[in-house]
Amino acid sequence: MYFQLCLYLLIVTGFVTLASTGKLDLPSLAFVGGAIILRGYGLWKRREFRIPDRVVSYLGLIYILVYVADFFLISQNFVQATVHLVLFGMVVKLFSVQRDRDFIYLAMLAFLEVLSAAILTVDSIFLGALCIFLLISVWTFVALEMRRAAMSAGRLQSSLDRSDVVRKRRRMKMFSYSLSVTGLALVSAILVFSTAIFFMMPRLSGGYLSKLAQQSDLVTGFSDTVSLGEIGRIQQSGQIMMHVRVENGQRGPALRLRGNTLSNFDGKKWFNPTHYVQSLGAMGGSYDLRNFVTPGERLATGGQHLIVHYRVVMEPIGTNVIFTIPAPSYIFGPFREVTADPSQAIMNTDHDHPTNTYSGISDMSQPGLPELQAARGAIPPDIARRYLQLPEMDPRIPELAREVTANARTDLERAAAIQTYLSKFQYTLELPSEQQADPLANFLFKRKAGHCEYFASSMAVMLRTLNIPSRIVTGFHGGEFNELTGNYIIRAKDAHSWVETFFPGVGWVTVDPTPAGAAPVITMWTRAQLYIDAMREFWREWVINYDFVHQRRLSAVAVSASERAYDRFKLWWHRRYESMLRFARNSHGAVEQSPRKYGVVGVSIVCGLILLFNLPAIVHSIRRRQLARNPAKAPRGAAAIWYSRMTAVMARKGHRKNPNDTPLEFVTKIPDAKLRKGVAKFTAHYERARFGDSAEDAVKLPEIFEELVAKK
Repeated sequence: MYFQLCLYLLIVTGFVTLASTGKLDLPSLAFVGGAIILRGYGLWKRREFRIPDRVVSYLGLIYILVYVADFFLISQNFVQATVHLVLFGMVVKLFSVQRDRDFIYLAMLAFLEVLSAAILTVDSIFLGALCIFLLISVWTFVALEMRRAAMSAGRLQSSLDRSDVVRKRRRMKMFSYSLSVTGLALVSAILVFSTAIFFMMPRLSGGYLSKLAQQSDLVTGFSDTVSLGEIGRIQQSGQIMMHVRVENGQRGPALRLRGNTLSNFDGKKWFNPTHYVQSLGAMGGSYDLRNFVTPGERLATGGQHLIVHYRVVMEPIGTNVIFTIPAPSYIFGPFREVTADPSQAIMNTDHDHPTNTYSGISDMSQPGLPELQAARGAIPPDIARRYLQLPEMDPRIPELAREVTANARTDLERAAAIQTYLSKFQYTLELPSEQQADPLANFLFKRKAGHCEYFASSMAVMLRTLNIPSRIVTGFHGGEFNELTGNYIIRAKDAHSWVETFFPGVGWVTVDPTPAGAAPVITMWTRAQLYIDAMREFWREWVINYDFVHQRRLSAVAVSASERAYDRFKLWWHRRYESMLRFARNSHGAVEQSPRKYGVVGVSIVCGLILLFNLPAIVHSIRRRQLARNPAKAPRGAAAIWYSRMTAVMARKGHRKNPNDTPLEFVTKIPDAKLRKGVAKFTAHYERARFGDSAEDAVKLPEIFEELVAKK
């Protein structure tokens, strides 16, 4: 029964580990979860429900066709279809166990579930689940081997009397406890040695099976075609997209991470037509983005340069967009093929090595107000052709643009007027209940509420009606700063779209008409989430992405820390040594001046130390004496004390008690009849006091002892 319980827990742990990834579909969760609960109920009630072998064979043949249909039609994914196959095999085998090898198959299927979980997730929760799985695995296989040995030796009995059953249950409890402690010790040793081997062995960065991991639907909001409403759907998710570390982990202004730029609008979606994309090639992981941007497409910078260094750790969401802080100057990362379009939208086009970790340098400086007000000149033909395109629209939209900017004299004032007008609308993530024929007209003249796409699209279109080039940018804005790690947590809800407006002679300037949302409420749960995120980030950084670069950095930190610790210890020891020398010199001088005084002090200290070290023995001796003087208070203890005194007296008289002798055997070995009679009397009272807790007999022991001492 113990073995079956361990095996059942092993199966449960494997399935829970797989389910914790969040990648299992609801039918699989319900079907397999129900089967495991049913099997657990059968174990509890000691009932067996077994599928016949013939039915098992038929089910296996049928599922071959189901697996093919699952792979090509249902899941359309090798990993998902294979996971379904493993779960099906486990459920069938769970109700068809007959031989020892079936137990081995079940354990292997549980391990395959854990292996599938490792493919489907990179979360730190997997580490805890793996530790529990290892612990239960040790218990299961040890119990299996002991079960085999017991069966082969014929120790399993079909009928036992009541006393045998009780003894067997006691032995099983002791066995269960010992096996649990042994398994815990083995797993702890495995984890310690595995951790040491993991960090010490040479490492190469091989990713973490990103190509097999499921891609998130969130990435559609950063492609070359984005329909109105897609960013709003992304913002309704709290999924972590990336972690960003700026400078030395210090909190700064709200982050703006630039992803893709979109130039054309058809009234319902933004898209990029076929345009020139330049390959940056493989340049040893370092790319100078300033050399690949035409002057007309350059993002505007000005005033005092504000250079920022940052590092991005992407979650495995399947996007090939390289998000940068505007205006990007350099990026560094293990990229093999990178492309950039004229608007500085940067993509990782090596699909075999998804975007993971990279660094960047950007210039966050902005042109001043006088520089923007003085922007004059003709719009370059390439800019006008690409960024002044307009779809068929409601005639009220250009009329509204002219009305809002009636008092503006420059393009900057026109852009500011439209931004101010739109910022008075209501921000909401609620999407329209019905699909609109003209979403922008509905937003501007009827609903007057929406999310960032509607604000940005309305402003871009209104600017274009005024012959001001504009484009839409998708990316992220905001983020939560984690003070524990010094990193910004960028979630899907931080997805954002805004407008970049072109000013001749200056460049492209960010204009964001979306009103600010309500500030998040800080609670104990949000604080706890920061600790959880810090743990997950450590897991990603130092386990999932651990490679030779991390190993070299860890070695350098370890060596540097060891040297600093050794230097601190040397300095501390030198100071302590000098202090001891000064104390010795001062003490020597004081003793020479007053030898009698310090001699008395020294003797007192020595006597005090002797007394201190012997204090437990002294206290014990005093307690024994008090107990011997008052045997009625504790008959058993007093009897033991007086018996030891009696045997000591007998030893001095030449009758030494052998440690293996019982009290009665000791009596029979005394040759002197008179002395033997006294010892027998003492022993009788001793046994009644020692084992019967008799106070009357304990009180008589000192009297009989004195008689024995007096006898020659």
